[in-house]
Amino acid sequence: MKKIALGLYAVVVVLLLMWGYYQAIYVAPNDAMQGEISRIIYYHVPHASLSFIFFGVSLIGSIGFLAYQRSQPARAQLYDAWALSGAEIGVVFCTIALITGPIWGRRAWGIWWTWDARLTTTLVLWLIYVSYLLLRRFSAGPQMQTLAAVLGIFGALDVPIVYMSNRWWRTQHPAPVFGGSQGSGMDASMLHPFLWNMLAWFAWGVLILAIRFFVERQHQRIAAAEARVALEA
Repeated sequence: MKKIALGLYAVVVVLLLMWGYYQAIYVAPNDAMQGEISRIIYYHVPHASLSFIFFGVSLIGSIGFLAYQRSQPARAQLYDAWALSGAEIGVVFCTIALITGPIWGRRAWGIWWTWDARLTTTLVLWLIYVSYLLLRRFSAGPQMQTLAAVLGIFGALDVPIVYMSNRWWRTQHPAPVFGGSQGSGMDASMLHPFLWNMLAWFAWGVLILAIRFFVERQHQRIAAAEARVALEA
């Protein structure tokens, strides 16, 4: 039943992605000032925004692991699987945001990159979680998961800084579209395609997150079985 449900959900995700693409390319109008290049907003902004959610999953998983590490080791491993899975999906989304952003900026600003507050803090966030993944991949020993959890919590502290950067500092990056100053927002003709793409990419991220969590739990079970065999031997 789980495989059937996952398969049906995957079909829904594909349909949502197709519908989101249609909305972004064929329904949404061109921006009055930027023209066709403005359509990248339907990919750049959802990936940048949704990366925060998946880094949040990693944060909760990291806190849960540290909280139950000694009292309930089995439950701690469950949280650790969420922490790793959330970090991986968050890095994927953040990477796409860092790729699509300069493409947009090259046309809008005439430069590929500028060290303003929003771009710099986003790059720092990406580097912290890439370091987290490298630690998980190439380190071993009983303290690895603890160190990774601490690094995951530290990395999550940069998320609100990234979000507030273009409110706290004067940056090259555009002012907040939602929740900004008076007059901010998006016309309904652009808002509806934007929200469809937010939903589609969120659904896609949840699908990959669930698959990655299942794979990580399988790895944990295999590692625990191998450890028991080694002790018995």
